[in-house]
Amino acid sequence: MGSSIYGVSSSHISLFLFFSFLSLSTAALPQNPSGKSSPSGQINSNSVLVALLDSHYTELAELVEKALLLQTLEEAVGKHNITIFAPRNEALERQLDPEFKRFLLEPGNLKSLQSLLMFHIIPKRVGSHQWPDPKTSPAKHNTLCNDHIRLTSQSTGKKTVDSAELVRPDDVIRPDGVIHGIQQLLIPRSVIEDFNRRRNLRSITAVLPEGAPEVDPRTHRLKNPAPVPVGAPPVLPIYDAMAPGPSLAPAPAPGPGGPRHHFDGESQVKDFIQTLLHYGGYNEMADILVNLTSLATEMGRLVSEGYVITVLAPNDEAMAKLTTDQLSEPGAPEQIIYYHIIPEYQTEESMYNAVRRFGKVKYDTLRLPHKVVAQEADGSVKFGHGEGSAYLFDPDIYTDGRISVQGIDGVLFPEEETQTVKKPAAVKVASKPRRAGKLLEVGCWMLGSLGGGSGFRWCQ
Repeated sequence: MGSSIYGVSSSHISLFLFFSFLSLSTAALPQNPSGKSSPSGQINSNSVLVALLDSHYTELAELVEKALLLQTLEEAVGKHNITIFAPRNEALERQLDPEFKRFLLEPGNLKSLQSLLMFHIIPKRVGSHQWPDPKTSPAKHNTLCNDHIRLTSQSTGKKTVDSAELVRPDDVIRPDGVIHGIQQLLIPRSVIEDFNRRRNLRSITAVLPEGAPEVDPRTHRLKNPAPVPVGAPPVLPIYDAMAPGPSLAPAPAPGPGGPRHHFDGESQVKDFIQTLLHYGGYNEMADILVNLTSLATEMGRLVSEGYVITVLAPNDEAMAKLTTDQLSEPGAPEQIIYYHIIPEYQTEESMYNAVRRFGKVKYDTLRLPHKVVAQEADGSVKFGHGEGSAYLFDPDIYTDGRISVQGIDGVLFPEEETQTVKKPAAVKVASKPRRAGKLLEVGCWMLGSLGGGSGFRWCQ
């Protein structure tokens, strides 16, 4: 029989203490058994985000960290389940265009990288068994970047996400999401447009100069230079802007942006030289531009001043045929490269269309006054004359709107002007009779007169 305290029995007190302890224990238990993030922003160890960072999709996880998307994905997981389509590491390491990868990793293109990664995430849970039937239309799902992707199935059992094949369905399954492995990277149209806009430099507005400028023939400078708008093409020809060299030594021309240099020519030249090295087969050309000569610096300055150039780059096999005599003379490497630089922006398509339409086209080069001849041959573009010709071998190795690099399979040389030397006509000079012969004739006549016919016969 239990005792009572102020009218309350001890059994009632025990029940009150038990339920109080039970309520406290329930409040102390985690309120997120599904694996979603708590309101404080912490991620559960069983979350799909933790599984992604610890998975074999290391390239994708590294890009997520570089794009500063962890907090955004935490908030998305805290609201709903997600589905992640993870490309293979090989698709991001080896199969991705190096120029496009550089574009994504540039600090100024962070939004493009974030859009690309969020294009691989659906704010709902879609398992492999939820793919549409092959006989039905593709299923459209919105992504975290406000775009949509299509899930399709084929009668062969193949499942695709847009253009990428599903290779590891339900690879990682967690309470708050699922990860599917796909064959290749998914690229939204908005990122492609940003990349093409950067390549084509559409944001730069070209302003045509007004009137013909007056150039001082003594200094090669403008007499009364008018202010040139930023982004406008240079007023003077490219030859007047070249640095002093073996054959050309004009004064530099003023650039469109003044000392501010609206165009970053040094970075663009460095970019195209690195592209040559990564492309393979053009190491000798890059070595001449950087180490053997200072042409890389000069080209960077020209592009910074607003000029455009097209480089006909001979491959290593062609450069190996150059002899020591051809490179040993002072200024010979510069003269060879000058003949391979066209002061225009030409692509494989523009040059081929020109030779198809006009037959033979002569392009100016930086080696004055020589021009390089292009013509159509075997469905391609052929440069040069006769045995010293070269074909367009690797088209459009690098094109960024200001520098175009076209690979050729030979080293070009200008056609030598044959000078016909006229030899003087041979004049036949009659030889005078020698005096000794005349004396011998007189001697024979005297012997004949003294000794009869025997002296005459001896002289004969």
